[in-house]
Order: sequence, then structure tokens, then C-alpha cells
Amino acid sequence: MLLKLLYKTKLLPVLGLICLLCFCHTPARAQYFDIDNGYKSVRIPFKLIRNLVVIKLKINGRGPFNFILDTGVGLMVITEPKLVDSINLTNKRTIKMAGLGEGDAYEAYVTPPLKIEIPNLTSYDVAAAILKTDHFNLSNFVGIPIHGLLGYEFFSNLAVKLSFVDSTITVYKPKEVRRFRTGEKLPITVEYHKPYIQAKVILPNGKEQMSKLVIDLGAGHPVSLENMIKKNGLPQKFIIANLGVGLAGPISGFLSRIDEIDLGKYRLKKVITSFPNDYDEATMKSLSVPRDGNLGVGILKRFTVVFDYPDNAIYLKPNANFGNPFEHDMSGIEYYAAGEGFKHLVISRVEPGSAADEVGLEKDDEITSINFKPVGDMTLEEIDNLLKSKNDRNLLIEVYHDHRFDRVILTLKRRI
Repeated sequence: MLLKLLYKTKLLPVLGLICLLCFCHTPARAQYFDIDNGYKSVRIPFKLIRNLVVIKLKINGRGPFNFILDTGVGLMVITEPKLVDSINLTNKRTIKMAGLGEGDAYEAYVTPPLKIEIPNLTSYDVAAAILKTDHFNLSNFVGIPIHGLLGYEFFSNLAVKLSFVDSTITVYKPKEVRRFRTGEKLPITVEYHKPYIQAKVILPNGKEQMSKLVIDLGAGHPVSLENMIKKNGLPQKFIIANLGVGLAGPISGFLSRIDEIDLGKYRLKKVITSFPNDYDEATMKSLSVPRDGNLGVGILKRFTVVFDYPDNAIYLKPNANFGNPFEHDMSGIEYYAAGEGFKHLVISRVEPGSAADEVGLEKDDEITSINFKPVGDMTLEEIDNLLKSKNDRNLLIEVYHDHRFDRVILTLKRRI
């Protein structure tokens, strides 16, 4: 799997690199969206699924397709190879993604400009890379068909407001963003098509540091800090974690907490944080912009957020979720949705020493019900919330294991 239940990490930096590799072969031209004449703003519904923002759009008159809105992606990526036939491409080129492997698995199509249809918005010269192989299995992680990611083009020309309380996106002409004066305006930089912010981080040892973070709507976790282990070591309490996987393979690391992260005047305490294993020197040099990590939806969803790339700014206003404690999965189960309609829940990994490990759950077991409710009648978001709901809570889990159904009582255990 690409994105883990283990704090729903991200398509990771490799995907941003892929985009740059793909589009360095295409003519340089502005790729952007604009609001249709007669509208000052446009509202777009979204679904927040496992901390990912999913919108619907059409391509070349076909669809609708489900795309993840992702500020951590430099340019549009289509992750579902079958879309090559669906969207009637008459002209496409194949490129190899250098340095990421051999063979067809590491090739992509580069498209000509596509007609991206979102109601009352018009796209201009938006092209995409179509992966020849779906490495990321986003559909299995999210539990609905996912066809790709939409990044910089959506944000480059407009002010984009995300309300996580009512699951709406409102797109404005940049001059209209003044109506959000009640939020705090913070400076950002947009470098190589991605937004960066400076945040003060207070580590468990009391050390304070300013960190340059990618503001990353495609990252489900609250925050990730890179190259911290070598400099500062790990906090005393941590768990070993699979943080995600990309074309280059799995990303291993640790999950723990930092004491605080400050975004302007807003202070968030005891934040669950990903600590990837220290990258080697070659990997660090491959990053287009030096940075200290990324800021994900685990934090952003506690605010109403406005991205204003044209003015190099972001606006934050706390919402009803701001004061909620940060919690992580307490079961030790990582899982994905499978089968027709993604109604089957299959365990992909059990954390050694976790609550699930103690009751004998194993990889490839299928969870069929939780507290007598069939998992097919539950959303993945509901299941995620149950599995991190309360320390020492008992859940009755029915599983299909070794060709028979078993029931176990799973006692949730806070691990960090």
C-alpha cells in the first residue's frame, strides 16, 4: 500500500520528483484554472476520506473521476493507467522516470493539454503524467475509485478556501480574499510549484527550532520532520512505523510526538509526528527545495484554510476541531479495502507487540464486522475513528481466518 492506516502518510516526496521528471520534457507554458465570467466565487463539494481531500472532475468530456487535491504535487498526475483509453488521447509520449528503476513499471505517458472540467471553472493548458502502472493503490486505501492527483495548477491563479467543517471548497479571484480578514494571514513561498511555510517546532527535549515545511494537502499525517534523528535523536516514547511507499520502495521510520508546533499565533500541543529514517546525501540533493519536512491534513483540518499563491500567503482560522487531542491508531492494524465496491477489509500488516498482535490477528485476515456491524456498512473513516477512539476500549472483531470465522475481543492500547 501507498498510504498507511499508520497515519495515512502521503504519496511522499518521490511523487513530486516524478512530476518534475515528467514535465521537464514538455514545453514551458502556464497551466492554471480561472473562474468563468459572471462569477466572483465558485463552491465545490469535497469528501474528506482518511484525511485526503477528494473532488470530482471530468477530463476531455469523460468522467466524473475522483481526484485527490494535493498541494504537495507539482503538476497533475493520473495514477489510473486505464484512463489512457477513457479520455480519448490522440497524442501522447512515453518517458522513463530516470533513476527510479527499469522497465515499463517506471514509465509514464505525457499528455498534451487536457480539458479539465470542474463546474464554473475553465482549465488552461493543463497537461498530466499518466503512470503506466498503478504503484500506489490509492483506491484500496481510500475505499472508492481514485484516478489521480490535482496539484499546483488548481492553486496557482486563484485563492482557494477549504472548509473542513462543511466539506466545501470556495474558489475566489485573489482580490476577493479580503472577505477572510478574521483569519490570520501567514507568509508562504511557492517554490517549484509547492507552498512552504516557516513554523516553530518545540521538541520533547525542549529544543526550539524554525522549520521550513511543505504545506501538503496530500499528506494525511499532522506533521513529518525529516533528518531529525541524526541531529536530535528520537523522543523517549516512539513506535516503529511504515510511513508509506513510493516508486523507490517503502519509507520506514518512527512515530512519536513533539511538544508543540506554532503557526503564527496558533499553538498546537503534543502533536503526533512522523520521523522518517534519515535520508542519505544523494536523496537530499535530489530534493528541488531544501526543507525540514511537511505539514499535513492532520493539522490543516483543524482550521478553515485559504491558499493564496498569487499573494504568497495562507490564511488560517481555527474551526470546531482545533482543540481536539491528536490520537493515533490504537489497534496496530493496517488494512485496505478490496473486492467489488471495496466492501472487504483486509489486514495488510499487524504491528508487533500491538493490541491486534496480542489477540492473534495476522496479515491477510479479513475483518468482517466490528461490534456486530458489518464493515461493508461502514466507511473507512468510521473504522479509522473506532480504532483510535479510546485507550482500553474493547471492540468485538469478527475475522475470516484460515477458512473459518473467528471472533476476538480487541482492547485498544494507546502506543504513543
